[in-house]
Amino acid sequence: MSNHDRKLRLGAFLQATGHHVSAWLHPDAQADAGHNLEHYKQVVQTAERGKFDMVFVADSPGGYADFTDEATFKQNAKAAHFEPITLWSALSQVTERIGFVATSTTTYEDPYTTARKFASLDWISGGRAGWNVVTTGADVSANFSKPAHLEHARRYDRAEEYIDVVKGLWDSYEDDAFVRDRDAGVYLDTDKFHLLAHEGEHFQVRGPLNIARSPQGYPVIVQAGASEPGRELAARTAEVIFTANLILGDAQAFYADIKARLPRYGRRAEDLLVMPGIFPVLGGTEAEAATRYEALQSLVHPSIAWGILRRHYQGIDLSGYALDDIAPPLPNDTNGSKSRLKLVSDLIERDRPTLRQLYRQVSTARGHLTSVGTPEQIADVIQTWFEQGAADGFNIMPPILPTGLTDFVDQVVPILQRRGLFRAEYEGRTLRENLGLRRPENGLKSRARTTVSPEAIGAHA
Repeated sequence: MSNHDRKLRLGAFLQATGHHVSAWLHPDAQADAGHNLEHYKQVVQTAERGKFDMVFVADSPGGYADFTDEATFKQNAKAAHFEPITLWSALSQVTERIGFVATSTTTYEDPYTTARKFASLDWISGGRAGWNVVTTGADVSANFSKPAHLEHARRYDRAEEYIDVVKGLWDSYEDDAFVRDRDAGVYLDTDKFHLLAHEGEHFQVRGPLNIARSPQGYPVIVQAGASEPGRELAARTAEVIFTANLILGDAQAFYADIKARLPRYGRRAEDLLVMPGIFPVLGGTEAEAATRYEALQSLVHPSIAWGILRRHYQGIDLSGYALDDIAPPLPNDTNGSKSRLKLVSDLIERDRPTLRQLYRQVSTARGHLTSVGTPEQIADVIQTWFEQGAADGFNIMPPILPTGLTDFVDQVVPILQRRGLFRAEYEGRTLRENLGLRRPENGLKSRARTTVSPEAIGAHA
């Protein structure tokens, strides 16, 4: 695809009240958004009005609150929010074209259950489902009867096999396997049935999945890891990668690296879309945008600021520091998100911020690009990254919801449309069609048909 034919892709990445760490305190925020269905209905319909490709929510498989840090815990607006598959199933019924990406972990969930849930969402939504694959950096092992959180490398080993199992289960039946011929008395054409029979290091999964192959073949596979294992997993399996970069040069290097890995897996550059996050703070003038940004930052209580810093400086005593001291180096390693550790470490080394400047940076977009300015200036940033080899699109991270997304749709999207960068109407009905992604072939179809007993087939007919 030529650069002239490329179109910008847009996703709305949603935190319930907004992405700013203290968003729920803002008067424009819906304070009970985490379990307010009407709030989410308004937000996703706004994104669809703006012709966004998709929406997705940040999610963790279990509560990760630090109960020992009472000051931070009592302001934790993430403590109450919907499970995303359930939420998206409901909201797919009040929308028509926008895609729904849900986060599901390969570390704490079972691949059979994941395959079934996402195939169901794809059918319920009419082919608009996406799976945001995460290995889960946060230690929530205590919620899942696990003795400990898996080590980083082990999590990625498990994820590699996990994704293969899920895709194999999605291929249990060919697209036209369910003939439902009443005259012949045949519900399922068993010549178009394929048994996975997976035996691996982490999983033993017989199959088949108890749902037909989904409208998209596979729900769109999204990933967010930027560590070395994360990049390689994305190059082999992902179709959208959600990344965090603060400066153009780093984004260009990441983009080039990811695209260069694709040919060894028989993939083309357009088979994987790179979509960084951007946290836009809009104003009618630069001064107005700056004032709004400062108003957001003023919501961060000092106890929350120190809580943010302690999470980054795990194992390091900050009691002797003041907020206006130069930020010390971060720990050298983590069993959490290695890519986020590197991003913040690079920021500290490059900019030499004070601890105050550091927490202000990560309280907004947690390491993603923060852009403060007029709608035209925000559009300029998006266009520059898109045209200069840094992004195929962006995941918009509204500071406050619902107003942050409404402002972007009403003020920035029309500029992108006038510049010929973004669609005026949806191209298709499925998420794949709108993202310009190929529909996957059935990976088990080419294998020799597995012989199973009539009883086994009959149980699934």
